[in-house]
Amino acid sequence: MELPINSFKQGLRAGTAQIGLWLGLADPSAAELVATAGFDWLLIDVEHSPNDLRTVLAQLRAIAAYPSHPIVRPSSGSAEVIKQYLDLGVQTLLVPMVETPDEAARIVAATRYPVRGIRGVASATTRASRWGQIDGYFERCEGELCVLVQVESVRGLDNLQAIATVDGIDGVFFGPADLAASMGLIGAPTDPQVTRAIIQGIAVVQKVGKAAGTLTSDFELARKYLAHGARFVAVGIDTVLLRQGASDLAAMFRQGVQPQSR
Repeated sequence: MELPINSFKQGLRAGTAQIGLWLGLADPSAAELVATAGFDWLLIDVEHSPNDLRTVLAQLRAIAAYPSHPIVRPSSGSAEVIKQYLDLGVQTLLVPMVETPDEAARIVAATRYPVRGIRGVASATTRASRWGQIDGYFERCEGELCVLVQVESVRGLDNLQAIATVDGIDGVFFGPADLAASMGLIGAPTDPQVTRAIIQGIAVVQKVGKAAGTLTSDFELARKYLAHGARFVAVGIDTVLLRQGASDLAAMFRQGVQPQSR
């Protein structure tokens, strides 16, 4: 059995912009539906959504039949958490709240088998190796893993170059909401100060030869980040799309309708 190819990592290496969507509904049917839309990648969020190992697994299976590449954002960068998601078959991780190069190095180590790292060894029980059926999985899997770290604080920005240069880090994602809060601008992820910080950060990450990414539902801002060299940008969130679509549809039919007396 062949090792799955990480199309997202290939796209980053080729310098091709990867456009994604954030998934927070924690539902495999919703994940499969948006997987038909044509996004390059879909982010399954565990940090701020009601996901767990089983719901993530169900979404991985739902997305697998489609070209969109699944990325998982775990709740933390602990070795124990990373091990579990890698064993599920996740090939790209986006680890939140990374502030130092030492943290980044520990995250990379958690994705590598000994002697290069500290990832626990299992095969017959893991979906990642197709239950022991992928030849040479232990030796080959690292080549298809993509490690992204999320910089979302002033401290992280101060250490950005050192974080980005850590061997094994494939890209840096800028979290605008937490970054805004760290800058004293909570609730204002599109504030010009935040935007400038992210654009400057993209330049730093580019300079060291890594990929930069972010999330914004502001289409003009998304295009601006892409124009400044961002290589993976999420341009929407499933919960927002559903909420906004439902609200717009309801409003369309309520216009001019008078309340019924009871």
